[in-house]
Amino acid sequence: MSTTVEGAGVYPALENRPLKDTICLFDVDNTLSPARRPATQEMLQALSQLRQKCAIGYVGGSDFSKQQEQLGSSTVNVTSLFDFCFAENGLTAYRLGKPLTGNSFIEWIGEEKYQKLVNFILKYIANLEIPKKRGTFIEFRNGMINVSPIGRNASVEERIEFEKYDKEHNIRKPFVEALKKEFSGYGLTFSIGGQISFDVFPAGWDKTYCLKHVEAEKEISGVEYKTIHFFGDKAYPGGNDWEIYDDSRTIGHAVKDPEDCLKQIRELFQL
Repeated sequence: MSTTVEGAGVYPALENRPLKDTICLFDVDNTLSPARRPATQEMLQALSQLRQKCAIGYVGGSDFSKQQEQLGSSTVNVTSLFDFCFAENGLTAYRLGKPLTGNSFIEWIGEEKYQKLVNFILKYIANLEIPKKRGTFIEFRNGMINVSPIGRNASVEERIEFEKYDKEHNIRKPFVEALKKEFSGYGLTFSIGGQISFDVFPAGWDKTYCLKHVEAEKEISGVEYKTIHFFGDKAYPGGNDWEIYDDSRTIGHAVKDPEDCLKQIRELFQL
C-alpha cells in the first residue's frame, strides 16, 4: 500500500516505510531554509528521498502561512511535502494533509492577563533606543505571541542588521529577563528564536508540544515512533529548539544552517 500526495509524489504508507518506527522532525528557519526565505530544491529533494525511508515532519514556531511560503509554493501545499506539519510548535497540526485538533493561547491566558502582558511589552519597546523600528511589534498567533523589538515588517536587510546589532548590544535577552521577572506567576515560557524576535507561550507549549501528536500515531495507525530525530539550529539553553533537542524522547542534532542540515541527513540516512 502506498500514499499518493499531490505535488509530492508517491510514498509508502507510514506502516510500510523501511524505518517505520523512525521519524525525523525539523525546525524551519535556518534549518530547512534560510530565515523567512524559501527552501532550495536540493533540500526538498533530499526530504522527498528521506520520506521514502521514514516519516518526516517539520516543527516551527511561526504560523502555518509562513511555512507554506518557505517550504511550499503557489502550486504545492506544504502539507503534501511532509507526513506531519507542526506550525506554532504543534498547536496547529496536520497529519497526512488533514488538520488535527489545535489549541489557543488567548483562551488559556484570558483577556485581562493578556492585556497586562501586551501593555508591558509595548511600553518596553517604546523606551528602547535601537537604530530602526518598523511595524508589527507583537504578532498574535494561535498558540503564542511573537515579540519583535524592530518589528516583523522589517526587510530582509534590516533583519540581518538587527540580528548583528542584537549580538553586539544585547537587546532581546534583557527584554526576556524583564518579562520573566514581571510575569513570574503567569506560567509562561519565553524563547528567543530567529533573527529579530522571541516567543511567549504557556510553559510546556514549546516544540515538545508536537510530540503528543507523534505519540498519538500509535493509536491511529499502530506505528510507534521509538526513534525521533530532531534537527534545529537554536539547540542551546534559551533557544527555541532547546526543549525538544534536549528532550529524553528525541535524538537531537544541532545544525549550523540548511547546508549543514542537508549534510547531516545525507550521512545519517545514506541519501
